[in-house]
Amino acid sequence: MSAAVTDDGKSTGSNPMAELVARLRGKPAIALVITAAACVAVIVALLLWASRPQYRVLFSNLSEADGGAIITELDSRGVPYQFASGGNTLLVPSDQVPVLRLQLAEQGLPHAGNVGLELMDSQAFGISQFAEQINYQRGLEGELARSITSLGPVANSRVHLALARDSVFVRKRDPAKASVVLSLEPGRQLSDGQIASIVHLVSSSVPDLSNEDVTVVDQSGRLLSSPTTENMGLDGTQLDYVSQVEHSYQRRIEAILAPLLGPSNVKAQVTAQVDFNRREETSERYGPNQPPNEAAVRSRQSSLDYNGQGDFASGIPGALSNTPPGTAPSPIENPEAPADNEADPEAANDDLANSRMRRDDVINYEVDHQVSHVQYQRGQVERLSAAVVVNYQPGLADDGSENLQPLDEEKLAQIERLVRQAMGFSETRGDALTVVNSPFSRPDGLADMPWWRDPSIQHMAFSTGRYLLAGIAILLLYLLILRPLIRRYTESPAIQSAPAGFRATVGEEREADSDTSPSDGVAEDEEAPTYARGTKRQRKATAYEQNLNDLREMAQEDPRMVAMIVRGWMNEND
Repeated sequence: MSAAVTDDGKSTGSNPMAELVARLRGKPAIALVITAAACVAVIVALLLWASRPQYRVLFSNLSEADGGAIITELDSRGVPYQFASGGNTLLVPSDQVPVLRLQLAEQGLPHAGNVGLELMDSQAFGISQFAEQINYQRGLEGELARSITSLGPVANSRVHLALARDSVFVRKRDPAKASVVLSLEPGRQLSDGQIASIVHLVSSSVPDLSNEDVTVVDQSGRLLSSPTTENMGLDGTQLDYVSQVEHSYQRRIEAILAPLLGPSNVKAQVTAQVDFNRREETSERYGPNQPPNEAAVRSRQSSLDYNGQGDFASGIPGALSNTPPGTAPSPIENPEAPADNEADPEAANDDLANSRMRRDDVINYEVDHQVSHVQYQRGQVERLSAAVVVNYQPGLADDGSENLQPLDEEKLAQIERLVRQAMGFSETRGDALTVVNSPFSRPDGLADMPWWRDPSIQHMAFSTGRYLLAGIAILLLYLLILRPLIRRYTESPAIQSAPAGFRATVGEEREADSDTSPSDGVAEDEEAPTYARGTKRQRKATAYEQNLNDLREMAQEDPRMVAMIVRGWMNEND
């Protein structure tokens, strides 16, 4: 292997890396530029890492056609994007997700995510009934999936329907069934009421589909539409209502006692029994018209029939025979005159035997009739049970020290009365209330959440920490790498020029020594004053000491450079 020899006696091999290192050593400015460029690149990379946006899912389970159309639209808008889940999920910056979804939905993207009833608009001529039924089922599934996906916690959904089959035989009819697969947003969950609403939405949109035949599953395979509450006769909405009623009474009790005892010195729990039965009651009652109540006459009918012998017109027709007989005086008007029947009982009996009289009276009275129809509302509170725990209050002990003291009976009775009024206590309803005075097991300060566990504080700390970490890395890069290189290569020309200055200083010292020789010194002493000669010598000594101190500092900071300078002197002497 051949090797080249330089002018200063160094041998350089044919290794390109060695030649590059030798060139960089000979030209330190190039190394400084490369190092500065590398530092700038690292700083830019750290700043980009700290300020890069957080990506969220825009669409998932995209087909190739929809993915290509969406990517083309994003490129035209200049929106950055990433792929995940093997290319089936498209990610964009989180702050642009809602706007992009609305803008892409306006253009009908994605097309094949959920096909709705628009599939029925493009049917071929002469399509079979089976194919038409399949298209209708696909369109109905797509419409339901779109409606469910529009809910806030749901990112994506799929619906599978098994439509009912009609039959002339009742026993051979198959009911409709449905299955719903949900993909929820990260960190989101569905409440029982929301699950029940999805079940009712699907069952109300498909004929002959009951709530029990709808199955809802999330992306983790968990069964959301659990029949546990349905077997008990309660759904999620009813359970939420009961919880809301209990929390309402609990807040009432704690709100009325907080000003007296403090918000952390009272705890209350309420249990409510709610009636969710729907009942309607109709009653009809009839009341008799008996004294002393007044009877209301509805109708009255009287009939009088008289037949027999009497003083009627008789004899020969004429004016005399048609004259009516005289009217006998009434016994009421003349009570002293005896009646004909009393005067002659036998004659009265003969008159009754010869006459007949019948009288009929019919009276219809109104009947007291009352009809009442009562419809009981669902969700009525049947019974309340409340338990209240009150903490001990600060007080003075017998020895004068401060500690927690139990409440007296009068204060507990007052608290119980306030709780009764706040919860609407009713003995006829069977409500129960218990108030207990007992010391709490932990101080009040432990019940509060520390400030560093606040989610907003943690989010702000994480966001600030990224920029702080990038700043620390840039500072360390400057202090450990960039600053030493700058100092080294900026001070190297002064170090290289130091030998000439050092030689000049040494020459001046030699000239000074020669000037201070005995032969010249006499003449100088004779010509110059004594104070002038002392000042000149002192100035030369100060300059020499200054140059010597500078060389010592240079040797301590960069001994390698000083060794190179000394070696150059030795080569010049050779």
